[in-house]
Amino acid sequence: MYRIRFHGRGGQGIKTAGRVLGTAFFLEGFEVQDAPRYGAERRGAPIFAYVRASKEKINERGIIDKPDLIVAADESLITIPSTGVLLGAMEHTVLLIKDVEDAHIWKERLNFPGNIVKITIPDSVEEKAVVLSYGAVCAGAAARLIGVISREALVQAIREELILIGEKAIEKNIKFALTAYDLMSDHAGCVREGESTSAKSYESPEWVDMPFEDARISAPAIYAAATSVEVKTGLWRTMRPVIDYTRCRKCWWLCSTFCPDGSISLNNKGYPQIDYEHCKGCLICAVRCLRHAIGVIPEKSVRAGKEI
Repeated sequence: MYRIRFHGRGGQGIKTAGRVLGTAFFLEGFEVQDAPRYGAERRGAPIFAYVRASKEKINERGIIDKPDLIVAADESLITIPSTGVLLGAMEHTVLLIKDVEDAHIWKERLNFPGNIVKITIPDSVEEKAVVLSYGAVCAGAAARLIGVISREALVQAIREELILIGEKAIEKNIKFALTAYDLMSDHAGCVREGESTSAKSYESPEWVDMPFEDARISAPAIYAAATSVEVKTGLWRTMRPVIDYTRCRKCWWLCSTFCPDGSISLNNKGYPQIDYEHCKGCLICAVRCLRHAIGVIPEKSVRAGKEI
């Protein structure tokens, strides 16, 4: 059975990648499971999707803890332990990563037991639209690495899964998927099926025993402050909203009210300020600002010291 896990951020098309790959498997005659896993997160939140495919009946259920292929659409997730990107990786596991650094650097950095394959999108197609087509890129690359999915099945799967977004968008996604498919030609078929599992090898979860607390403390603290301050959701952000105070007219009730996480407050001069430790980067504030005083820059440029 093939076990594939996609990791990315909300808005990058990871759910779509799983659906496309699952449908492509089905068109090639496989029994398939494909499902995403996420909660109520907004854009930028870490999510993952998984796909199982086999010529036999699939009896496994739940998330994949021993993947044959891990696809990381956003390399920044790998360094966040809570995302579980490397969870269950084995010697035969292949990690596909979209990055500019060489694969051997990542292998040494992560001490990864399996093989790491890097995909770099050529400049000819590296445009703004590719951000909206990460799912197609990931699905196309994964399909070639697995080695049992044809170009025809991949194209048909994209058409079936994206039928509602219009022909122009479908063609663009097909272009990106086939580009990624062709780029992986040197590694075609490097992903092999994992061994079947038996109920006899089942290991129960490592439950954490929690002591009983007074109900006043353990009950939902709807009216209490600082209940989520330690959850640094700023790690989810890929795009950063930045306030241009020369354009701001202090109509803070717009940006602060529409912020779903209350990450915008006022400074001592009455201007809005953003709490970047908890700003997820949903960019609702930038959309709602009537003065266009809130701009957007890539988080990578900020981390690299190139904020402008």
